[in-house]
Amino acid sequence: MGYVQKRLASTAAKLAVSPSHVHELISKKAVASTSSRDFFDAQTWAALQPPPESALTAFAHRIGLADVLGSTEVVRQACTHPSFLPLYTRHHPNQPQPVTNANLATLGNSLLGMFATEHINATYPHLPTRVMKAAVSAYVGGTTCAAIAKEMGAASLLRWHRTPSSSTRPAVLHPDALSSVPRALTGLVYKNRSLLSARKFVQRFFLSREVDLRSMIKFRDPRLALMYTVQKFGRELPKSRLLKETGRFSNSPVFVVGIYSGADKLGEGFGSSLKMAEYRAAEDSLHRLYLTRQPPHLVQLPTSTFADGRGNIYDVTGPGSAYEPSAIADSEVLYGSLGRTGAMTPGRHTREGDERDIEDIL
Repeated sequence: MGYVQKRLASTAAKLAVSPSHVHELISKKAVASTSSRDFFDAQTWAALQPPPESALTAFAHRIGLADVLGSTEVVRQACTHPSFLPLYTRHHPNQPQPVTNANLATLGNSLLGMFATEHINATYPHLPTRVMKAAVSAYVGGTTCAAIAKEMGAASLLRWHRTPSSSTRPAVLHPDALSSVPRALTGLVYKNRSLLSARKFVQRFFLSREVDLRSMIKFRDPRLALMYTVQKFGRELPKSRLLKETGRFSNSPVFVVGIYSGADKLGEGFGSSLKMAEYRAAEDSLHRLYLTRQPPHLVQLPTSTFADGRGNIYDVTGPGSAYEPSAIADSEVLYGSLGRTGAMTPGRHTREGDERDIEDIL
């Protein structure tokens, strides 16, 4: 076997091309040609080959959507990115173009955003707006969709082509094309079944994952932000109290500070200095508020009111779940949250009478 045949076989194996296509070798004229236009490119040849039927069927059964998707043509459409069309048209100008997942991915992306937003808002009612947007991106963003597509095994079935950026559209990279597969699958489940079926699919693959929301909440001055937050809820101003300490006169002291609003303890923090412990205590107090989580059995979603049946939301019939809308939580205090600058907002008053150092209250 020559060099070209070996490279063809290895490339086909990496891209999961059916072995039945390997015997369709190119002509000797193309191999021996010195023109860059006619020279054989194994990568391009393998990218143009359709995925085998067995791989498409196995993929549908692996993700549990064999009955929903129906045929392998639908699975092939979900795994075909729009960037594949120019490459296919250039090499097969007289053949009909394959169907891409452009519309399905757009529909699925909207559904993913809606399901993630209502889930986060119902689970964490006091979450700041910026953090909620970041959490939605963490749950159903492009990076997460690409990672889930790899876990599903869609990387070997993806048909796409790398496209450089232009003045009208950004570049198309492999993660961008790969992220369209879960979005298209979400759109297919909604189209072939119902809204509730699409939500179950999203809950299983996306929303069941744990996302560290604590690391997304940062403050320039947590004590000042805590003071404004306590005032908004009509509570007493926060006061810092030293709870424990050890090694005050050594080179490695440890202080434990608690912040109280009246008789209620808001948070606790430790540090090698009093100011560090107070900073962490104020930050812990804000985390306890913003990360207050609704118990799972009490979480109610607006989409649960739709009937659990097949069809679109206007024609479907059947019983729906009971739903009691919860009160919308107050917006967070904007001052003190992480921003691009550390300048204070004009018109804001400072901590008059609360600027005293913590040592004065020990």
